[in-house]
Amino acid sequence: MVSQLKRCCGGLVFCLLFSLVITAGAAALDKKTSFALSHYIMAVMHNVRGEFDQAIAEYKQALKTDSRSPLIHLNLAATYIKNNEIDNALGELNTAVGLDPQAVEAHAILALVYSSEGKPEEANREYETALQNASKIQPENIEIYKALGELYLRQRSFKSAESTYRLILDLAPQDPEAHFYLANIYEETDNLGGAEKELKKALELKPDYHQALNYLGYLYVEQNKNLDQAEVMIRKALEMEPDNGAYLDSLGWFYFKKGRLKEATRELEKAGLIMEDPLIYEHLGDAYLKSGDNEKAKLSWQKSLKLDPDQEGIKKKIEAIK
Repeated sequence: MVSQLKRCCGGLVFCLLFSLVITAGAAALDKKTSFALSHYIMAVMHNVRGEFDQAIAEYKQALKTDSRSPLIHLNLAATYIKNNEIDNALGELNTAVGLDPQAVEAHAILALVYSSEGKPEEANREYETALQNASKIQPENIEIYKALGELYLRQRSFKSAESTYRLILDLAPQDPEAHFYLANIYEETDNLGGAEKELKKALELKPDYHQALNYLGYLYVEQNKNLDQAEVMIRKALEMEPDNGAYLDSLGWFYFKKGRLKEATRELEKAGLIMEDPLIYEHLGDAYLKSGDNEKAKLSWQKSLKLDPDQEGIKKKIEAIK
């Protein structure tokens, strides 16, 4: 946990020092500013040498003169992280945020700390704020909006996610990824027609988009329509990534829908060996059941439940076997 944070915060010091020096040079330095800056520079030098206790002491001296500098609080927090003093780091980061709510770095580092501490809700909140602030600084940077859209998807905030990806398409109408993720949103909200339309658009823009090929093929298989077309798309995706467990699952599920149980079981077993996924194990259980192997079906469904215990449908399948 701490090692990852150290790597993230190590380069920050130099960037922030440069920023401070440029800012300081733009105005006449009074006595207090000179005092704070001298301690700040000493703190950075100790940081570079790995002398974190001394660096912390120098940052504290700088804050005695300039206690309202979010920059100094931010760098002190980064040093606390390197020194494994996470609680102290959180205090400094929250102070920095209070002094400059529109900042990006403090919220981003808070997200990292909360994530490392096993606090996903707090981490998501800070990450969202960091991305929103970044989008205000660079309103035409679509990569920021993509990260924000993915965060909303993980949170299942589908309206916010849809608005974000629509904004991306306003800025970059030819972006296939935005259409791909809009398809995901529409599928999750039971708008299968909308999902199909967006995937077709993504493939129109990028014909070798193997994720979209597999996704659209699987959607067709799930709806039991356009099965020949679905097979072509899934196989094309597998040509590009032959060891992709999700794509093998799609092919196995296609065989299941066609009643080709031996081939379905073969592909689904291969998928289960490559990746542990509750949906793969559910499909494999269904294939075993239809092949007459109730015991293997039950074992596969139990694996699926172990990965995702909230699947009421699978619980009913197991009970039905009993």
